[in-house]
Amino acid sequence: MSKRLLVALMILALAGTLVAGCGGKKDAKPGEQKAAPKLTFRLAETHPPEHPTAQTDKEFAKLVSERSQGRIKIDVFAGAQLGEEKAAIEQVQLGAIEFTRVSSGPLAEFNKQLGVFSLPYIFNSDDHMWKYLNGPGGEKLLKGIESSKFIGLAYYTGGSRNFYAKKPITKLEDLKGMKIRVIQNKINMDMVQALGASATPMPWGEVFSGLQTGVIDAAENNWPSFLSSNHYQVAKYWISDAHQRVPEVLMMSKVAWDKLSDDDKKLIKQAAADSVKIQRELWAKSEKEAEAKVRAAGVTVVDVKDLKPWQDAVKPVIDKYGTEYKETLAEIAAAGK
Repeated sequence: MSKRLLVALMILALAGTLVAGCGGKKDAKPGEQKAAPKLTFRLAETHPPEHPTAQTDKEFAKLVSERSQGRIKIDVFAGAQLGEEKAAIEQVQLGAIEFTRVSSGPLAEFNKQLGVFSLPYIFNSDDHMWKYLNGPGGEKLLKGIESSKFIGLAYYTGGSRNFYAKKPITKLEDLKGMKIRVIQNKINMDMVQALGASATPMPWGEVFSGLQTGVIDAAENNWPSFLSSNHYQVAKYWISDAHQRVPEVLMMSKVAWDKLSDDDKKLIKQAAADSVKIQRELWAKSEKEAEAKVRAAGVTVVDVKDLKPWQDAVKPVIDKYGTEYKETLAEIAAAGK
C-alpha cells in the first residue's frame, strides 16, 4: 500500500470518528430537545395514612404522576415519618424534603399575616372562608411565604374547631371556670380567657390523659381529630361554635421548585389546584362519619344558634390583635358580604 493511500484512509477513518462523536440520532431534526429528566420527590405528612388530608396527598401525587406520564413521582410519607410539623417545615425550607402539608398556623412565622386565622369567629361559614382563600387576599398570603423559600401550592380545609368537655356545655356561660387545653399560642390563650375559662397549654399527645385524670376539663378541635384521638371516650359533651377555621397549606420547597422547567411548574401547580376539590369532599365525608360515630358512642352534641354573645365576648381579643391584621381582616370581612 502506497504511503499516499495510507494517509487517505486514515483521514477517512478520522472523519467517521468525528461524525459519530457528534452525538444524536442520524435523523435528528434541528432543534430537537432531549427528553425531560425523571424526578422523584418526597412529601411529608404528619397525619396518619387514613386521614382525609393524607389521602389527598396521595391523590395529588397520583395526578402529578399521571399527567407527567410517570416521569414525576411523589412519595407520600404519612404519620410524621419524616418528622413532626416543625421539623418538616425546616427541611422543606432547606430543600431536604420537596413537599409538605402543614397547618397555616406555624407558617405565620414566615408570613405574619397568616396568623390572622387564629383569631376567633372571623369567618361566618365555610363558604365565607373559601371565598376569601380563593380570592386575591388568600393568594397574597400564599405568595408571602415565597421569600422564606416556600412555594404555596394550595389551601386545604382543616374544618372548624369546636369545644368539647367532660361537663355539659350548652351555652357560653357553661365554659366559665373550665380548664381548657389550648395550643401554646397567645391568641388561643387570650380567646379562652375571654370566654371565661382558664387556658391550659398542653401538648396534643397529653390531652387524653389530661381529660381522663381531670388535669383539664375540656379541649377543642375538629370532628375527625376528636374521633381519631379517642377524646370522645372521656369528653362526652360537644358544642359546635366554630370559633376558628384554620386552613392548611400544601407547599413545595423553593429550592426544588426553581430547578423545575416552566412546564413542570405548571403541571404541579394545576395538580395541586385540582386536588383541593378532592380534599374538601374527603373532609366533608370524614366529618359526617366522625360525628355519627361519636353520637353513637353517647356524646351529646349542641349547635350554637346565636353566635353574637360569643363574638361579643372575644371582641377584646380582636381589638388587641386586630391592628396587626387590619388590612387582611378588612379583606376577609369583604369576602363575607
